[in-house]
Amino acid sequence: MLVGGEWREAASGETFSTEDPATGEKLADVASAGETDVDAAVAAARAAFEGPWSKVKPDERARLINKLADLIDANGDELALTETLDVGRPIQFSRFADVGGAVGQLRYQAGWATKLAGETLELSAPGEWLSYVLREPVGVCAQIVPWNFPLAMAAAKLGPALAAGCTVVLKPAEQTPLSTIRLVELALEAGFPEGVVNLVTGYGRTAGAALAAHMDVDKVAFTGSTVTGRAIIDASKTNFKRVSLELGGKSPTFIFADADLKKAIPAAAMGIFFNAGQVCAAGSRLFVAEEVADQVLEGIAGMAKMLRVGHTLDPETVIGPLVSAQQLERVTGYIESGRQEGARVLVGGERKEGPGWFVEPTVLVDTEATMRVRREEIFGPVLCATRFSSADDAERLARLGNETEFGLSASIWTRDIGMAHKLARRLRSGTIRINGSGGVDPALPLGGFKASGWGRENGKAGVEAYTELKAISVNLD
Repeated sequence: MLVGGEWREAASGETFSTEDPATGEKLADVASAGETDVDAAVAAARAAFEGPWSKVKPDERARLINKLADLIDANGDELALTETLDVGRPIQFSRFADVGGAVGQLRYQAGWATKLAGETLELSAPGEWLSYVLREPVGVCAQIVPWNFPLAMAAAKLGPALAAGCTVVLKPAEQTPLSTIRLVELALEAGFPEGVVNLVTGYGRTAGAALAAHMDVDKVAFTGSTVTGRAIIDASKTNFKRVSLELGGKSPTFIFADADLKKAIPAAAMGIFFNAGQVCAAGSRLFVAEEVADQVLEGIAGMAKMLRVGHTLDPETVIGPLVSAQQLERVTGYIESGRQEGARVLVGGERKEGPGWFVEPTVLVDTEATMRVRREEIFGPVLCATRFSSADDAERLARLGNETEFGLSASIWTRDIGMAHKLARRLRSGTIRINGSGGVDPALPLGGFKASGWGRENGKAGVEAYTELKAISVNLD
């Protein structure tokens, strides 16, 4: 762990292991933080925030963030390999999705360091006043990173916090800590002052809980499950710390009869099968027009059979393993639940034989809104499909899209741009794509409605979430 510029083991001496999901073999032993370690990391972050970091000018913060981005790019092959081994991401995706994503995030966020601004206001009170509003850094931030995209998500959290002038205690998920450890090494190499970036590794129930409840943490930024998000909200009550949460999803994809199926079918398939479905915004529910349903489902099923499932270091592999044996049990349990509730397995549905935590890309059809597989986040390569009638209007389709507790993302495929906009306006989702797919762009706010979280990351809203407003009025009379 990194505390105030010093690498150290856990005070207790305890460790945990991380493994390669493709083989089940142990990769490394990692320090397991407890309250003592968290206290030390928060104290280091506080000292840096109130000391040297507060005197660093915005352009220098931008330079340091850009330097970190350059170092990630220069060490991209090593970081991609680390991410592939620890997360189970196929190597062909790790270089652009993880390394490229991290570099892009930091370079975008660096630009905000010199562009955060307050404002002056005219008051209606008697007399003559000079009134202005300052935007100041919120302070010490605990940033808890998920296991599915640890490098890119750590960078996406670090960038806006550092641009705003905050200091950070990072905690990667216990399943995938290795790339974040290397990222923090590079932050030291980039020249950030001691204590500005700190790292504690450990379990969510110990290190994560201690950070969320800590009285000297000003903000918690968390990406992960809705269950854990609720626990963080409860823990934040200790000192009313600011909280931003990017949580679960059960995102719908709508394919209309007039859609460009040559684009829509592969997009819908990769929208759920990429990263073995372990994506918060994965398009896990498919609503397809009756007229083209057979063609669409056959196309997606064909891709599920064709996509190579295998070891992550094989450059031909498209779908890697789930992150752990526990996740494999969860996903296969949901597939069995779907069967028992009446869904039909069109393709897949089984664990892949051999070492590692692999499950076949799966399409479930004849699903109903009451089924667990349609309501709950599976976080695996499992698509739940149902048909809709061309007579259904935007109101009816929006009800289908909004039927879960989540509201993170949605996709719409149609040439009827009027219908696309009507449906988009009625869907309670934070991100909606029309006739296109793609990854996260750092310029766009990311977050969701309902149980998909609080607040937004990325874009202007994301960096402003690391600031507080202070109103100052001077009586000039």
